[in-house]
Amino acid sequence: MQSRTPAGRAGRPRSAAADAAILAATRAALVELGWSGLTLSDVAARAGVAKTTLYRRWAGKNELVVDAVAELFDELRLPDRGSLAADIEGVVLQFAAILARPEAGSGLMGVVAESTRDDALRERIRASIVRRQKRLVLAGRARAEQRGELPPQADPEAAARTVDLIFDMVAGAVVHRALVSAEPADEAWARDFTRVLLRGLTAAG
Repeated sequence: MQSRTPAGRAGRPRSAAADAAILAATRAALVELGWSGLTLSDVAARAGVAKTTLYRRWAGKNELVVDAVAELFDELRLPDRGSLAADIEGVVLQFAAILARPEAGSGLMGVVAESTRDDALRERIRASIVRRQKRLVLAGRARAEQRGELPPQADPEAAARTVDLIFDMVAGAVVHRALVSAEPADEAWARDFTRVLLRGLTAAG
């Protein structure tokens, strides 16, 4: 898992062990209580820290949940399954499996809803989750170019737009499938989605 440092406030030195305990306690509370039932008091009690310790590290519940959920998405890895299509399917299945965890689904949906009226929270989601996970698109494209499956992109701006578009299509489709329509994002769906993603609508039949 990649190291993460939640945004904190000035004061005494940070404790990595306390951070880890707090984020783990947050995920446990999300499993048992859901986003709406989670409180900082409960998280502090589970983590064995004072409530003031949380406030020195996070501005409030929303920021804490973003960082706790972001650690789950840091578990995503780009598998080497021999082809671009198979690699994408592997990432899609991992992503769907994470969203199937109650702490991920409840936490993500909760903070996304709150971010519709909180620009700072929306930016935190972009920084902690979206931008971090675009690494998978970059790595996947580089590998596909090395295999000769995709041509190199000489224009950096065009390449950046492509990365954004691919990420939006994959993340949007999987989140909608898993959390909105609540249909199974299984191997058959991942295979069909990948085919359409790579070949366009002409491959949908």
